[in-house]
Amino acid sequence: MASPPSCSTTKRTSRLLPWSRGAGCSAGSSADPFRVAEPNDEFEDFAVVELAEGEALAGSAVLWGLDRHNRSAHVGISLLPSCRGRGLGLDAVKVMCEYGFAIRGFNRLAIETFSDNAPMLRAAERSGFVREGLLRQAAWVSGHFLDEVVLGLLAEDWNRAKRKGPASEPKG
Repeated sequence: MASPPSCSTTKRTSRLLPWSRGAGCSAGSSADPFRVAEPNDEFEDFAVVELAEGEALAGSAVLWGLDRHNRSAHVGISLLPSCRGRGLGLDAVKVMCEYGFAIRGFNRLAIETFSDNAPMLRAAERSGFVREGLLRQAAWVSGHFLDEVVLGLLAEDWNRAKRKGPASEPKG
């Protein structure tokens, strides 16, 4: 099995570990906080761990909708409220891209998020994702409809940006 993805491309101290909640094991419990998930053809779940906080669980990242035929998947990130605003989302998106393209061999990754989720849109675009569309009133949330933004990233674009190095990454 490949080693866990690492956020070595940035200065922040976080990493992702394969993770799943076991029976009687809630997220971050001392019993087994980062238990390795069994291989799954539908999704891969990872813990986002903040190393600066003594390997504290910061959230989760997932590749879902794995399509081996079309070599594509979707990326999802969820951070604990106390861990937001510190760049961990950007780190997690980049690590999931590296894992998806370099380890899993996907050709395309997608992110779908609500149009008002500015932090996720920023992290996706800073990682190289391109806005591909808007799904108007696609989600019913808290009593009203929200639009969803669809973003995509191709392996060739990811690899081209990696070859150019950090200077080629969008600022902001």
